[in-house]
Amino acid sequence: MPIEGSSQVRNWTSLVDSAEIDWNDVKTCAEGPQGTLPLTDEMLRQWPSGNLFGLSQNAGMGWEPANVARDPYLILSTQGGLRAPDGSPIALGYHTGHWEIGLLVKEAAEELKRLDAVPFAGMVSDPCDGRTQGTTGMMDSLPYRNDAAIVFRRLIRSLPLRKGVLGVATCDKGLPAMMMALAGATQLPAVLVPGGVTLPPRDGEDAGKIQTIGARYAHGELSLEEAASLGCRACASPGGGCQFLGTAATAQVVAEALGMTLPHAALIPSGQAIWTDLARRSARALVNLAKNGLTTKSILTDAAIRNAMIVHAAFGGSTNLLLHIPAVAHAAGLRRPDVHDWHEVNVKVPRLVSVLPNGPHYHPTVRAYLAGGVPEVMLHLRGLNLLDENVTTATGASLGRMLDWWESSERRKRSRERLFQEDGVDPDDVIMSPERAAEKGLTSTVTFPGGNLAPQGSVIKSTAIDPSVVDPDGVYRKTGPARVFTRELDAIAAIKGQGPAPIKPGDIVVLMGRGPMGAGMEEIYQITAALRHLSFGKQVAVLTDARFSGVSTGACVGHISPEALAGGPIGKLRDGDLIRIVVDRLKLEGSIDLVGADGVDVGEAEGSRILDGRATHPTLSPDPDLPDDTRLWAALQAVGGGTWGGCVYDVDGIIEALRTGSN
Repeated sequence: MPIEGSSQVRNWTSLVDSAEIDWNDVKTCAEGPQGTLPLTDEMLRQWPSGNLFGLSQNAGMGWEPANVARDPYLILSTQGGLRAPDGSPIALGYHTGHWEIGLLVKEAAEELKRLDAVPFAGMVSDPCDGRTQGTTGMMDSLPYRNDAAIVFRRLIRSLPLRKGVLGVATCDKGLPAMMMALAGATQLPAVLVPGGVTLPPRDGEDAGKIQTIGARYAHGELSLEEAASLGCRACASPGGGCQFLGTAATAQVVAEALGMTLPHAALIPSGQAIWTDLARRSARALVNLAKNGLTTKSILTDAAIRNAMIVHAAFGGSTNLLLHIPAVAHAAGLRRPDVHDWHEVNVKVPRLVSVLPNGPHYHPTVRAYLAGGVPEVMLHLRGLNLLDENVTTATGASLGRMLDWWESSERRKRSRERLFQEDGVDPDDVIMSPERAAEKGLTSTVTFPGGNLAPQGSVIKSTAIDPSVVDPDGVYRKTGPARVFTRELDAIAAIKGQGPAPIKPGDIVVLMGRGPMGAGMEEIYQITAALRHLSFGKQVAVLTDARFSGVSTGACVGHISPEALAGGPIGKLRDGDLIRIVVDRLKLEGSIDLVGADGVDVGEAEGSRILDGRATHPTLSPDPDLPDDTRLWAALQAVGGGTWGGCVYDVDGIIEALRTGSN
């Protein structure tokens, strides 16, 4: 088809010529590196050609030829964007979490070089859940994790002589992907370096609350000028994960609790000297593990997985780790924890940390770091005899020895003093003793409601329900009319007060068809965040087969199973149906049930009969924008146990399913 003359680009010839190039400078050969490779008779006779050619490439990239055969170590990262030497952006990254971590890679590489090793670096950048909220990009968020883990593992295997792997990652999906990749490298030593957290503004809003400026503006609760000003300064430092205990921060905490990092690594403030120091010490730790023959298999055990679950509960961490911890266990060849394991842990373990978004005091995550971070929480858990202290950590020493050191360390003393000096905050008000936490009303983290709408279970971060809507006996009870949506955009429009039927206090928002099969199990933070920060939001509940951001709060029940498109009863709800939600925040028991239609309460049993007699919602369907890549991911992870199995690829199960189907 010919191009219309009016649509042609003017001056297009400037795009195809190189007027400033001196063609006499173009060379067709070069001298090559000077020197010789440190080859031996055995190397030439026994090594595969790939190993030998690798030495040639090392010299070709500029490494001193005499040293190219020294021990290689691989540094993998999720680095994104391109920074100038002065730190200014040449090309932006997707998010602050991967913007600065190239500096960590550099520090670690220089340390490995000082240790007479040969560092290699590779990267698989990661998306931002905050940037893709409410967009079709969210449909790639959770599937990305598996893809990235596969590529990381392929990169590890593609450097055949590597002695160990250092992983550097920060955020929601890149860090779990890195943990899965390192967990799968069972025969190699590996150390993980968390990318840390960004700082909050001295005067402004955190990165969680700032994501609600659209909803608050739509309701007249924020002016245009206020939204523009607050939005500009929410990320007060250029690097690091968000300032709240969302998925990124929780994943850092879990990585440390697993023993994959050095102590006091999670939630470290990005870009500061203490942050680059961690990278150097982690490189030394990796070489130390290699010299002592300690591999990932020595660190990641069933006991380490349970320790991580216990620390997750004590922090009050993101429910997304219910997807990621089983995935790490699966990658390591360990038993995946199930709902019963999570329930047992959360019944036993008190929440001890007061940070964003759970409260009761909304401290940013950097304060949790200065209050002592993971080791400080573990000291309290040790006092309750909840931890297995015999597990090995990235230090090469046991958890028990590490905690002995931490308790009387200068590092602990200086860190906690600095929190009080800088912010005037008592560290014991951020990381509390069990007794103090009980006095402050902190409740355990997660409840798994059942009921006729969730016969295979669901998840709610019950500790984050607004206390003002919880009854004196610690039970949240709500019965209200369903407002049913099959598209997130329609739900957020109604919450913003747009359209003929805005969401009002007392409603129960039902967002169905957004699980793995419908939308890649998208994260619907823009909905939960809007409700949290709108004046009437605590009077509204949310039910969905999608998932939530780690910063989500309120009466929001997710992971409802089976998902609507797999025949789950949530897919049979209609506008006006009467729904009852009961969540006991103390016993960690709960239920979500259809109890009537047309506003008449007929009870759970009759509600079940109503559901049995209904067809699915007439507009229920996969999202028309659902990518084929995500459809494939949804089908494969379903074979591996789906949401409760960690959304992993069970290769043996998939092969068996294909074989059975082909027959």
